[in-house]
Amino acid sequence: MNDTNQYRIKEEPYYRSVQDEVALYEAAYAARMPVMLKGPTGCGKTRFVEYMAWKLQKPLITVACHEDMTASDLVGRYLLDANGTRWQDGPLTMAARIGAICYLDEVVEARQDTTVVIHPLTDHRRTLPLEKKGELVSAHADFQLVISYNPGYQSLMKDLKQSTKQRFGAIDFDYPAADIEADIVAHESGVDKKVAEKLVAIAHRARNLKGHGLDEGISTRLLAYAGHLIAKNVDPKAACQMTLVRPLTDDPDMRDTLDAAVNTYF
Repeated sequence: MNDTNQYRIKEEPYYRSVQDEVALYEAAYAARMPVMLKGPTGCGKTRFVEYMAWKLQKPLITVACHEDMTASDLVGRYLLDANGTRWQDGPLTMAARIGAICYLDEVVEARQDTTVVIHPLTDHRRTLPLEKKGELVSAHADFQLVISYNPGYQSLMKDLKQSTKQRFGAIDFDYPAADIEADIVAHESGVDKKVAEKLVAIAHRARNLKGHGLDEGISTRLLAYAGHLIAKNVDPKAACQMTLVRPLTDDPDMRDTLDAAVNTYF
């Protein structure tokens, strides 16, 4: 039997509830409804899943999806070893067997012919066919599938098929309100609340530029990075340039605009 302890969240992750997402997720889990988390990058979707896994005391298996990921990467494959061939479960199969929450992060990065393998797990069947092995895995009673993606970014290039979307309940995420976001940045990075409030104010200016020269606004994750550097006695302007400006754009005019926002607060 697989040991589930390695997949359990041992300590409570820091998560600030923004609306009713915790209650909604708890109800969805009680019904074993597959859940889709939709929102911009770095807004707390992954932290939320970790928090809920801890709160529900369920193991969590996370998969970072990418364009080269195959169905075998999810469900498993035969491997060669000294004794011949042996089957190794993929993370999706493992989660279905042990009753874990399986979290597919940025699922649209995976090819559509890969994501279709999740379909039998997301309806009344709750099964996973292992065609290469000739086995039909029935999902453990505690198993739940969770996916996340960034609809604003992905709609430019790729999106989930409707046949996949309509298998999930969805919870919308966005960046928290300014006061909550400042608390999060202060807690995550160790800077004081006033510095965190300045970082959040810079982020709000940048987010207003999304679609007007920027593909994405400054994420809460990047604000925490800036706070970490400032807490290490790095000059705030240099810290902001490294974490809030340079990663977002290479356009000189847009960098000047963001640098001006940094100079306003520091």
